[in-house]
Amino acid sequence: MRYPVTPDGRYFVVRGRLWRCSDPTLAPDERDARVRQLMKARRAVGDARRAKDDEALAAARAAVDRAKRALGERGPPWWTDGAPDHNRRLAKSTPYAAWFAALPADQR
Repeated sequence: MRYPVTPDGRYFVVRGRLWRCSDPTLAPDERDARVRQLMKARRAVGDARRAKDDEALAAARAAVDRAKRALGERGPPWWTDGAPDHNRRLAKSTPYAAWFAALPADQR
């Protein structure tokens, strides 16, 4: 992955913000199918925007959300140890702050 991943493998960092990784327990073929669904839904978002079709846009965004939930990137966390979810939070404001600060500047 081209973005740094937290030591526990739960998040990757883009511009200082944590984003939840996909559930690593998904079988490779299942993960691939879900990623294909996500990409199809993202293309539908672009198509609906270009067409200025609000109804299609809402449906496409809902499809993106369903795909991300199926991948474990949204919804309840895929880990089972009870640790809180820090998705979409600034890394410097989470328990990952020291790890983040130690990254080379070009990886933050």
